[in-house]
Amino acid sequence: MTADLLQADTARVRTHPSRSADPDVVGTTVRDGVELAYEIYDAVPAAPTVMLVPTWAIVPSRFWKAQIGFLARHYRVVTFDGRGSGLSGRPAGAAAYTDGEYAADIVAVLDASGTDRAVLVTESCGASWAVHVAAKHPARVSGLLAIAPSCGLDVPTPGRDDVPFDQPLDTTRGWAKYNEHYWLGGGYDDFVGFFFGRMFPEPHSTKQIEDCIGWSHELTPQTLADSTSGRLGCHGAVCEPLVPLTRQVACPVLVVHGTDDRIRPHPFGERLAELTGGDLVLLDGAGHGPSARDPVRVNHLIAQFVDRLHPRPAKPRWVRAAARPKRALYLSSPVGLGHAQRDVAIAAELRSRRPDLQIDWLAQHPVTRVLGQHDERVHPASAWLRNESGHLEHEAGEHDLHAFQTIRRMDEILVHNFMVFDEVVADGDYDLVIGDEAWDVDYFLHENPELKRFAFAWLTDFVGWLPMPDGGPREAALTADYNAEMIEQRARFARIRDRSVFVGDPDDVVEDDFGPGLPSIRTWTEDNFDFAGYVTGFDPAAVEGTERIRAGLGVAPGDTLCLVTVGGSGVGTSLLRRVMDVVPLVRAIAPEVRFAFVTGPRIDPSSLPAYDGSTVLGYVPDLFRHLAACDVAVVQGGLTTTMELTALNKPFVYVPLRHHFEQNFHVRRRLDRYEAGRHLAYEDALDPDALAEAIVKEAGRDVRYRPVATDGAARAAAMLADLI
Repeated sequence: MTADLLQADTARVRTHPSRSADPDVVGTTVRDGVELAYEIYDAVPAAPTVMLVPTWAIVPSRFWKAQIGFLARHYRVVTFDGRGSGLSGRPAGAAAYTDGEYAADIVAVLDASGTDRAVLVTESCGASWAVHVAAKHPARVSGLLAIAPSCGLDVPTPGRDDVPFDQPLDTTRGWAKYNEHYWLGGGYDDFVGFFFGRMFPEPHSTKQIEDCIGWSHELTPQTLADSTSGRLGCHGAVCEPLVPLTRQVACPVLVVHGTDDRIRPHPFGERLAELTGGDLVLLDGAGHGPSARDPVRVNHLIAQFVDRLHPRPAKPRWVRAAARPKRALYLSSPVGLGHAQRDVAIAAELRSRRPDLQIDWLAQHPVTRVLGQHDERVHPASAWLRNESGHLEHEAGEHDLHAFQTIRRMDEILVHNFMVFDEVVADGDYDLVIGDEAWDVDYFLHENPELKRFAFAWLTDFVGWLPMPDGGPREAALTADYNAEMIEQRARFARIRDRSVFVGDPDDVVEDDFGPGLPSIRTWTEDNFDFAGYVTGFDPAAVEGTERIRAGLGVAPGDTLCLVTVGGSGVGTSLLRRVMDVVPLVRAIAPEVRFAFVTGPRIDPSSLPAYDGSTVLGYVPDLFRHLAACDVAVVQGGLTTTMELTALNKPFVYVPLRHHFEQNFHVRRRLDRYEAGRHLAYEDALDPDALAEAIVKEAGRDVRYRPVATDGAARAAAMLADLI
């Protein structure tokens, strides 16, 4: 790969909105003709350096994605793709991939990144390379943390050691798949499936396995065979024995190993700790990839080790429990603005019951826009959060957002944001944490229950991941696996949630099963949740100022106002444009119709055209007032806007995002129950005549929906007040 291509690709990776942190430096260095691509995260002045060492050529430095964001908030972090992987060069031949070559690469990247001394953090094969550096360049290594060390030690692995790598075999069972002839002869895919299945033996590890299999196809079987031969001493590669080097390591060492490691058993870790005089931490039940599968625990271990070597100042102040004010931390999902509106309403009701309660908000844009409007206190650590709406917008296509897969691919952001939350509550002495669809907090608290030190209330308006029909058996299996994990977590650690609140009624819950052999979603939800009823955040009978809004939009008496709005993210641009295109067609049929388009906080109004008879607005605070002022609306399939229109008894057309399971199943189920709205598939909205006809027909319809409760915020607040 040329330097120009490398820089272009790294620029693309650097700006990807799904990353947990953006590097401050993206560079390459060349050693013996091999390009080494590295990144530096240097946002913390005078902080010690942590280098995340490559693991094996089969995965790039992206393997450390669950660590980078957290570590980069506290330390200077250097990562690089090892030779043979990622954006680094791929030399040919086993001799180019010995432990000595990898160790020399570590030193070369330390030099290129201006790093005099670093804590080396390794996983799997990287421990061998770091030992070489620590033994031969002791001044460059202040500490070595080895996770699941796997190479070069005199420890047997039954069932694996007797299988040769470089000789043809007459079987492909088990570890016989770990064989270069099998890889080069067409068995590579079978091997990587086998290997990563063993690497992550923990239940519900589909995403980690999927990531690693994807990375394994960024290199050729020949490159992986060369890198493995170099480490094993095949094809003329010369390997320096590791055990004598381990005895020369003088820096502090911490070894972390899972007791269910099926790649190399934990006696490997025990042996490395013994040889180096290091400390050992065993992770009971963990496999070979704890940095990916148990990232919160691993992040804590790394930070504790680095802080032991480079102490940070202790917290300067402590307040006796009896002297502490009552405090709550509110987490409001940034996916759309509906959560923010209802959460502000719930918070107001909660304060009316607990006047002495201080509420802080850990929130992202666009939620912070709503909170600022209501003078709520946003915690300063909110600036550390990575934006989930940006990730959704990056993933979206033309009115298309595969919500389930999008959230799966947001995994490193969710880890990062949980680590921010974990630091906030560790220092904040909160009595209560309220999480409105804060998926990261709910999931990782169940994975790490020892971190719960407060009452925790969980709010949601849907339960159950559901597959889209065109996802086939694979997606059905994945959603069922996610549901099964959640059910198991709740059964094992019911104490994590002190209150589970469903924003709605039991009849709003879908009747599907969670998956084959799993319970009914509605039955399980009824058994595990309290029901607050829907939370509108306003009283439909008391909305004022609608005539003023209509006049401000140029709507004359007798005109019909069609409001078009697409929520708080930028995903709705396509629908806005589709409706804009039919403005002339609608007005030709019904000249009295005027349009107002609300872009929300993440779409630039100036980027959209305006036709005669239409107005383009940006972010509108308290959108429900504009909804109350309209005669008909066209919206996406989001729950908040559609339910606000339902509560206001307004005719509306709703067009769910394609592949958005919540809008297509959960929200549609609820709207059907209220006999509200007219559903229009986006494929039908692509037909201008069909879209125009739907708007005109709905505008002339007299609607009488089922009534929407107005006391949901008060009911939810009453449930939360009991926890303080």
